[in-house]
Amino acid sequence: MGKHRVMVPVDEIDLSAVKYEQEVVQAPSLSGIRLKLFTRILESPFFGSLIVSHVKKQNKMIELLQNTEIPELPMFKPEFPLQEPERGVYIVDELETPEERVASALKCLPDYNPAHSLDENPGTCFRYWTIRDYAHAYRSKLVTPLMVAENIVLALKDFEGKTPPCPLLVSFDVDDIRKQAAASTQRFSEGKEISVLDGIFIAIKDDIDCLPYQTKGATTWMHDVRPVKSDAVSVSRLRSCGVIFLGKANMHELGMGTTGNNPNYGTTRNPHDPERYTGGSSSGPAAIVASGLCSAALGTDGGGSIRIPSSLCGVVGMKTTYGRTDMKGSLCEAGTVEIIGPIASSLEDLMLVYAAILGSSPVDRFGLHPSPPCFPKLSAKKSTDVVGSVRLGRYTPWFNDVKQTEVLDKCGDALSLLCKTHGCEMVEILIPELLEMRTAHLATIGADMHSILSPHISNGKGAKLTCESRTSDALFRSFTGSEYVSAQRIRRRIMYHHLEIFKNVDVIVTPTTGATAPMIPRSALKCGESDMKTTGFLMRFIIAPNLIGLPAISVPIGYDKQGLPIGLQLIGRPWGEATILRLAFAIEELSAASLKKPTSFYDVLKAN
Repeated sequence: MGKHRVMVPVDEIDLSAVKYEQEVVQAPSLSGIRLKLFTRILESPFFGSLIVSHVKKQNKMIELLQNTEIPELPMFKPEFPLQEPERGVYIVDELETPEERVASALKCLPDYNPAHSLDENPGTCFRYWTIRDYAHAYRSKLVTPLMVAENIVLALKDFEGKTPPCPLLVSFDVDDIRKQAAASTQRFSEGKEISVLDGIFIAIKDDIDCLPYQTKGATTWMHDVRPVKSDAVSVSRLRSCGVIFLGKANMHELGMGTTGNNPNYGTTRNPHDPERYTGGSSSGPAAIVASGLCSAALGTDGGGSIRIPSSLCGVVGMKTTYGRTDMKGSLCEAGTVEIIGPIASSLEDLMLVYAAILGSSPVDRFGLHPSPPCFPKLSAKKSTDVVGSVRLGRYTPWFNDVKQTEVLDKCGDALSLLCKTHGCEMVEILIPELLEMRTAHLATIGADMHSILSPHISNGKGAKLTCESRTSDALFRSFTGSEYVSAQRIRRRIMYHHLEIFKNVDVIVTPTTGATAPMIPRSALKCGESDMKTTGFLMRFIIAPNLIGLPAISVPIGYDKQGLPIGLQLIGRPWGEATILRLAFAIEELSAASLKKPTSFYDVLKAN
């Protein structure tokens, strides 16, 4: 038995006594044959339980979840109080059609300058073509969606022949891509395009349903036990806008990892350095966007799975407020920390895709009472004034706790430039109980995931999982009912802490990750890898938006000395997507001159 601990009620904590504790992950780093051997031992009845118990004890999970008396009531999913309206926004009705919402978002963007389009020199700085660039090229008959589709197909064939292999998609059908592109081309020829998203190519992470493909979750078996009969709600909304779906993007198996490693279909490589990971679990979506093959992708985010790969690949990724998007039609639709969100090469593209997919499920509209969705009016001259009024919260000891000082320096420089240019106020904040937050999230997402897997594991599918997924599930299934309830009590405390912080600031700022893209060990390619210390650095700043449902966005702000991207994270109030989008736009504009073309990049619009 461990020492009994009693937490004081959350509203009685003496903040002056709170000290920052550096996270030290106690777990072995294994790959290749060592990981296979460890997995077998872990799954043995006697030694497995001893190992799991030891890991939980070393990382203070038993102390926090078994031996601590927590006075708060459990909070089994995020609960939000009513929020003040955001400033300088255009409010939309989430019951409008996706096309109407996209049209509203389009009006909120800065004026479009065709001088940056296909027939002009874009200048000396690299930039990605935007959705509006494609739309302009289509309307001007400079290129058609079918022509772009052929360029993408050629690029995908080029990827198939790469050494080492770099699988971006686990499922794609060339004939279906051409069929969708031909239909869009016909609409443009008749002047009947549906929206600005018509003819825009988007990839879908392989845990979101998208016909005609099966959803595998990048496993070798999920499609056998879960047939896909219709599009996910988010995919259906995009399809109604004329989007062309490129296929199902690669991912870390079942989302159970942060690197993007996948021995089943091959590990997606970072477009900035093929010897490095993309980050995960939305590895394929981030890499395919960074490579220029499509403007945007859909990912899921239960523990940074959109923001981590977006940061490591140098693109933009947003985790929406829990319940802002409808999860129906995804593997994690019944989870309490996961969302479906967009990854894009630019903020304006991300906002257009977000406009299409937003809209709570009927259950969440009733239970969460979401604030009306809205977009920042970026076309208005007063938008700059609104940026200047934003109060930024930084918890310096936490902000500085990174593996690489370059991450700290670049993020600090970006914030200094933002404050100098726009006059934002930087406020020092304190966030208590970060260790408790990480433990509560692990128990929560672990229970969410094991509830999905449990019926299939009992039917023999567990043996078909990768070694890393099997080791993760061994930990997940060890959490007892009482430990899970303790985690939900902590969840309520973490919500209280953040709501108190948001009384004095508008946005919390952190690096997205504590390190840039890790190297891919050769031994990890065939059998996988379990490296919880690396995961700790990649997830250092990620957890709060998932555990308590806050919106957050990662925006690229520079590179380390090896040319690897660095992202800055903005965490907003509940339902505060418009505020973080506006701030991210300002940061993107200030960082535009430093944007670098990835080593692996395809210009499918100009095909050169």
